[in-house]
Amino acid sequence: MPTTLLVVIAVLAAALIAWILIRKRSSSTETETDTATSSAATESGYRRISEADHQIPRRYLDDNAMKVVYRLEDAGHEGYLVGGCIRDLLRGLKPKDFDIATSAHPEEAVELFRRGRLIGRRFKLLHVRFGREVIEVATFRASHDQDEVSRDQARTAETGMILRDNVYGTIEEDALRRDFTVNALYYDVKDHSILDFAGGYDDLKNNRLRMIGDANARYREDPVRMLRAARFAAKLGFDIESETANPIRELAPLMRNVSPARLFDEVLKLLQSGHGEASYRQLQRFGLFQYLFPLADQALESDEFPVETLIVNALCNTDRRLAQGKSVTPAFLFAALLWYPLQQRIRELEPTSDLPPLPLLHEAANQVLGDQVRCTAIPRRFSTPVREIWELQLRLPRRQGKRADQLMEHPRFRAAYDLLLLRENSGEDLGGLSQWWTDYQVANPVNRREMMPSDLDDKPKRKRRRRPRKRPANDQSQSQGE
Repeated sequence: MPTTLLVVIAVLAAALIAWILIRKRSSSTETETDTATSSAATESGYRRISEADHQIPRRYLDDNAMKVVYRLEDAGHEGYLVGGCIRDLLRGLKPKDFDIATSAHPEEAVELFRRGRLIGRRFKLLHVRFGREVIEVATFRASHDQDEVSRDQARTAETGMILRDNVYGTIEEDALRRDFTVNALYYDVKDHSILDFAGGYDDLKNNRLRMIGDANARYREDPVRMLRAARFAAKLGFDIESETANPIRELAPLMRNVSPARLFDEVLKLLQSGHGEASYRQLQRFGLFQYLFPLADQALESDEFPVETLIVNALCNTDRRLAQGKSVTPAFLFAALLWYPLQQRIRELEPTSDLPPLPLLHEAANQVLGDQVRCTAIPRRFSTPVREIWELQLRLPRRQGKRADQLMEHPRFRAAYDLLLLRENSGEDLGGLSQWWTDYQVANPVNRREMMPSDLDDKPKRKRRRRPRKRPANDQSQSQGE
């Protein structure tokens, strides 16, 4: 029995030793293969970061975006998650949306998706809709410096701004056409690795924002890249590389060449994405704010109003609401940013106008908003509430009886009340009006009556005159006949 046991132990030991040797040989082979692959990747101009290194959890990848990529792959095309979604995932942030880059031309890609739609002429894109979610698909783009490129594919203005960019190429060419290195990271769904063509992975780890190529030329191609530099620096807390930062102030006037509609979208990304106050600081640092809000920028020079304090307080309030998961509206932000420019315009109109306060405010609002939309186009669904918020600033001081309750039922009351709070907290002397409204909202009906100013309660009510009752015509004739 002991001899048999020894034999069994010896066999097991031998098997274990053999298994260890096989594992070592396999591991050595895998290492050699990985080294060869890494070397090949470096020689071909990109670096492949394995899933074990980047550690992006697969559960954080958007299901609908993955469906789009798999559909493209199944049809024989290349498809990658790209850009901001990969950058944010590597930073531990939740991406706002997921974009895809593909080798398929737009006309080829749209045929693969029943709910796909081509948009744009300057940059032709495919939008694939899944309910309220939209996945944006872009074809790999290439340089315009090609003999076979036609005017319909590529067009550039005298300033260097790209007017049309539909020249298609390879993934390597597409990476070099992107703006910042941290946005040139491609997620390969086949092995869940990341392809880095411009050193963006290391820049991301080092909190560095760096332009791909010559920054001066890239800003001229698309001046909005200057706003994106300010936004990414604010959002991610990155340091902008000196060669990327230095040309911005000099080239800032190129912002005048960007359409007001596009600048409105950029303003929302800058100021309503949870990092508005930091974005404002970056915009002022590079002299960009004046091209987005010229009237507010001019008002900053005024010693009469606490303009910058109100702007910063409004942006901090918006950031705080977003952090708490509360809703925000561009109407409130524009109402706050343009409040003191409105007051300045009212004072300019007063000496030559005999309009009462409310019509005068309406006239000044028309002029201020008219000037603003030349820079950032404000849709009417936002400009109308802006006017209402401003109008309520004149009505909130009137605290007579039922009017206070009626004001609280106004759909813009909450936004107007918030602006009132910010005005007083910024240093404007309103005689404690915001505190009165704060107390009034939580008071019961009896206490509300007691809160009415005495001069308003004691004011005699004007009696309505009764019109004499008219007699019927036949009664009147009988009376005259008698």
